[in-house]
Parts: sequence; C-alpha cells; structure tokens
Amino acid sequence: MKQFKDKVVLITGSSQGIGKATAMAFSRLGAKVVLNGRNLERLRKTEKELQQAGAVVQAFQGDITREDEARSLVEKTIQRFGKLDILINNAGISMRGHFATLKPEVFRTVFNTNVLGVANLAIPAMPHIRESKGSIIFVSSVAGIRGLPGISAYCASKMALRGIAESIRIEEASTGIHVGLMLVGQTEIEFGKQTISANGNLVTINDRSGFKVATKESVARAIVQNVKHRQFITTLTGFGKLNAIMQSIAPGLVEKILISQSDRIMKRS
Repeated sequence: MKQFKDKVVLITGSSQGIGKATAMAFSRLGAKVVLNGRNLERLRKTEKELQQAGAVVQAFQGDITREDEARSLVEKTIQRFGKLDILINNAGISMRGHFATLKPEVFRTVFNTNVLGVANLAIPAMPHIRESKGSIIFVSSVAGIRGLPGISAYCASKMALRGIAESIRIEEASTGIHVGLMLVGQTEIEFGKQTISANGNLVTINDRSGFKVATKESVARAIVQNVKHRQFITTLTGFGKLNAIMQSIAPGLVEKILISQSDRIMKRS
C-alpha cells in the first residue's frame, strides 16, 4: 500500500499486544512508526525488533495519563519526524468485578487511562492531524456496544470513546480529518497480562488459549484497513457483529441472553 509510505504513525500501548502488532503492520507498509508505553525495557525490545526488520521506528517512554507527558510525546514526534499523519489511541486497561463490590478508585484508574489519557494525547495532536488531513483512531471494544457483566467500568470507558469519536467527526467534518473507531472483540493476550480487580489491585487475566479469540495480527490488519478506506466504525469478531445488530433491533432479548449467560461470560473475560 503506497499510501502509507513515509507516513508517521504514533501508536500508544505499542510495546506489546495489539499495539505492537499494529506497529509492525504499518512499518511493513513503509510507514515511520512511533512507539509509546510505560515499560522502557519492553519498548526498547520492540523497537529493536522493528529496526532489525528494516523499519524506521522511534520509541518514546511516557505515561499518557499525565498531561505533560502526553503533550511531550506529540512534541517529540514532531521534532523527530516533522509531522504526524496517524494517531492510534490503543493504550488501555481493563477491570473485573461486580459493580457493587468495586472500590470507586477502580473507575478512576480505568477512566484515567482509557478516556483522560486519550484526551491528553489527542487534543495536542489535533492540529498536526488537521495539517496532514490524517487519521485519528480510537481502539475501543465490543464492550462499548452495551454493558456487560463484571466489567462495568471498562464498558463505560469504551462507550465514552464512541462519544468522543462521534463528536470529533462532526466538529472536524470540514477539515479532512478521518476518525476511526475499532470495536475489538476478545483477542489473544500476552502471558501474564494484568487487569484491575474489584479492590483496585492488579491481577493476572485468565488464559484465553482454550477459547476462540482473534489474533493480534488480525486486529492490526483491521486497523490498517480502517485507515486505508477511511472508515468510521469497524466491528470485529462474529460475536461483536451479532451483538451490534441484535442490540439495535432487540435490546431486550440481548439483555435476557446476557443474564442467562452471565457466569459464562465472566469466566471467559
């Protein structure tokens, strides 16, 4: 795809998982990639992997929940490459636990990363995206279609991303900016990946190897296609697509199914 040759792509949460796979996908198409994450060791490892594959890549450590660090990330990207064509807001954190058992800090932690972190970065990036008439992508989830049991704070944060994306599409309609929203389903995870428990502590996510889940590479390809065709919403996995359709035509039925399958859903999450 020649359209990505020398495009500058900034991807948050790109030291591993979907973010790393997306960085690799864009770099193979000739894009210049900016990696970001909090774990410097993982960042450097991923940066080295991409460099060895021939990619033009730069890693910047930073915590997007801090407004100053998010703004600095944009500034460093411009200093390094002179422009920003594509921003992929991928960094995020999940949680587990019934709403009634949650400490309020769980909501604060999830929203700080999944919503405020996105705003901290996207706002200073907007003038550069306008200038390039580029793309801003929000990596959301099928959990943003409707509330699901055991992940209320996560669902709420992903629904918030849709509201942000829809607002930007209207506000920037005349500027040529492309806004994309990825509704990602269950995806394979790194060994030892953590989530937030009801009491606010980090716990390891259940292994998903026994379930049918999407690969990181398939999600990365879908993100590339969303940008290529300048689509708005891309819904992934059969469950996600069925959920979106059924929620629009028979929300009451969806709720009854979710109630009957609540325990099973929580075990798989």
